[in-house]
Amino acid sequence: MCLILTAWQVHRNFPTVIAANRDEFHERPSEAARFWPEAPQILAGRDLLAGGTWLGMSRQGRFAALTNYRGAARRETAPSRGLLVKEILESAQPIESTLEHLRKVGPGYAGFNVIFSDGRRLAIFESTVNDGRELPPGIYGLSNHLLDTPWPKVSQAKSALGAALLELPATDQVLALLRDDRPAPEHELPRTGVSEAWEKLLSSAFIRGDPYGTRCSTVITVDADGQAQFEEWSWGRTGEERSRVRFEFKVET
Repeated sequence: MCLILTAWQVHRNFPTVIAANRDEFHERPSEAARFWPEAPQILAGRDLLAGGTWLGMSRQGRFAALTNYRGAARRETAPSRGLLVKEILESAQPIESTLEHLRKVGPGYAGFNVIFSDGRRLAIFESTVNDGRELPPGIYGLSNHLLDTPWPKVSQAKSALGAALLELPATDQVLALLRDDRPAPEHELPRTGVSEAWEKLLSSAFIRGDPYGTRCSTVITVDADGQAQFEEWSWGRTGEERSRVRFEFKVET
């Protein structure tokens, strides 16, 4: 997952809005979002290689999404970071307990960030500094660096999400910002240790590439009455739509 936007307690009628793109190698097998048969409270896609997920929510209103940290040392023997998202969704612990758990286990994983909610509050954990915190109301952007690092695609997408909130409950503008495939100007490209060609490819919100690109886009809203809507689009190698799923349910209190 390479771009996660969260509008938390900003919109009076939709206090939770999440928009995210998952970027991954096309060859890595995965499953579109659904309620998991063995854990029916979890709604998420699934990484079929390691069994975890990049983003999901629970019927109780918990939410978690993860990005890797570009430039962190590769750790071939480390466990899959997607299993951390699964653990958070399965847990009933408040954010303080989850943050303490992540501080203990985080050093055992390759670099990652995870933004998550226990259903009432929002938090971020960044493994490269091995710490996390509760977040106040606001619009947040997370890519493959620390929260709200002003990479062009993060800054532009946050601004676009703020405008798209005015159109809710329609989510067409939210999906449009996730489908923005314009690369950043060369003078604004981050310098994260990859080649300039890769920096340019990765600089857009939506990545059209082979063997690597945006695999799916997810938009989640929860209204003031606790009605959740979860939409996910899966994309092919050239950015064409391959499938779409949509779920609605009442958050259990």
